[in-house]
Amino acid sequence: MLFDTPEGGQSCTAPDAVLLATGGASWPRLGSDGLWTGATDAIGIGRTPFAPSNCGVRIDWSAHFAGRFQGVPLKRIALSIGDRTVRGEAMITESGLEGGGIYALSPDIRRALETQGAPVLTLDLRPDLETAALAARLARPRGKNSLSNHLRKSAGLAPAAVALLQEAGERPDNAEALAARIKALPLPVAGLAGLERAISSAGGISWESIDGSYMLTGHPGIFVAGEMIDWDAPTGGYLLQACFATGLAAAHAIEAHLAGTRTTR
Repeated sequence: MLFDTPEGGQSCTAPDAVLLATGGASWPRLGSDGLWTGATDAIGIGRTPFAPSNCGVRIDWSAHFAGRFQGVPLKRIALSIGDRTVRGEAMITESGLEGGGIYALSPDIRRALETQGAPVLTLDLRPDLETAALAARLARPRGKNSLSNHLRKSAGLAPAAVALLQEAGERPDNAEALAARIKALPLPVAGLAGLERAISSAGGISWESIDGSYMLTGHPGIFVAGEMIDWDAPTGGYLLQACFATGLAAAHAIEAHLAGTRTTR
């Protein structure tokens, strides 16, 4: 192994064992840039290409909507992609949506993009109300209120949610159809935010390229841990826990490897 030293020179060493934990490829400006793949590719280590995870989703907003509502949260909503639904919040950005609810669905959205090309993210803006109950509220006379004010007062929708209804297409006229739209607002997905803004990355060294001790197959003494390996996990401490756990398991394996190496010398 060759190291650059603080003095500007280089130091070469040949350890009996080494644990590589250089991270995945998310937020590269913080150092986790995935450039190590050049070295592992050169020695034939199999890997899955990196992809963003726990990241935002890109949606083609109109310029008016993005300019007015970027930075505004959508609270207490439900989000669905395919058969998967989560409750949470989302933040409107200039280019789409971010936030806990979106991050939880990012692996599902990524797979849908791979298989469908243009999946649809569905928002339930009032998940605590059944469609019929919501329609009954919307059917109340609105008097001199504008439709936007009527939606705010009768359906409890924030201005950003009201604007989303318009963003998704012409708003239905009757209460039943409008309630159905509020309960299942379709947003075509243009893609995921890039690795440069993703909290974590999927992909990395394939499990077929390491043994049960986290040592690279065919390369005795070289161990790997953390997000270098091809796995994915939600936010909330799970990413850190998996990194710690694989690091600890690899460290124990290194102890055993070194003990065995020294015994046979």
